[in-house]
Amino acid sequence: MSNNLLKGKRGIIFGALDEKSIAWHVAQKCHAEGAIFTLTNAPIALRMGTINKLAEACNAQVIPADVTLIADLETLFSKSMEVLGGKIDFVLHSVGMSPNVRKGKHYTDLDYDYFHKTLDISAMSLHKVLQTAMKMDAINEWGSVVALSYIAAQRVFPDYGDMADAKSLLESIVRGYGYQYGKKNKVRINSISQSPTVTTAGSGVKGFGSFYNYADAMSPLGNADADACADYCTSLFSDLTRMVTMQNLFHDGGFSFTGVSQEVMEKYSG
Repeated sequence: MSNNLLKGKRGIIFGALDEKSIAWHVAQKCHAEGAIFTLTNAPIALRMGTINKLAEACNAQVIPADVTLIADLETLFSKSMEVLGGKIDFVLHSVGMSPNVRKGKHYTDLDYDYFHKTLDISAMSLHKVLQTAMKMDAINEWGSVVALSYIAAQRVFPDYGDMADAKSLLESIVRGYGYQYGKKNKVRINSISQSPTVTTAGSGVKGFGSFYNYADAMSPLGNADADACADYCTSLFSDLTRMVTMQNLFHDGGFSFTGVSQEVMEKYSG
């Protein structure tokens, strides 16, 4: 059921690849709530995924962009404003990739060229998006930017590798740019620390299934799925959250503040 929360708003959604992507669900929800937007992903990802199916369903244009390249981001913002007929009101940064994790490199034996790529793609890209948008004056006053994070930024998850460092940097950029963009143009910037979610990227982490089941057993509400995350993103893009900024918001069914659940206690009781 639509409440027209985003009626009249224009956006850019990064990272939709296929139906498993959280960005895919966010796009569907934003469309249902009355928003218009462009979709973007790296050229190689666009060849691998099914984003054109989503674009057709949401009446959205796909604009390829490498999120690490300023020139691509400048083109993305200028074309998006042209296509949508004005400045942007919301941006979803759903971008993350670690060559070290993909290749099974242990955290104590990282390839540092890969590490640089992890940080550039998964965290510095947010800074580049925001810096480009600010210089181009591309986001309206009271606009909203949301980046997707994970609790590994605060706690150790052994097989999450250098992505944990990237998420820590991502959340720091949310705070740093949240202050700067808030002072300059009242743009609010937040990150959502989502439950383990069955996505193409998430499923590539070693032991993901066990990880997922543990979080589900620890969380009083269970794991939050991609649809629920899309609802939360939509609320942060809306005018109902105008004074929320610089926050890392846990969307994880209560996992982040549960010391131990009864289910886990029973599993290990003698």
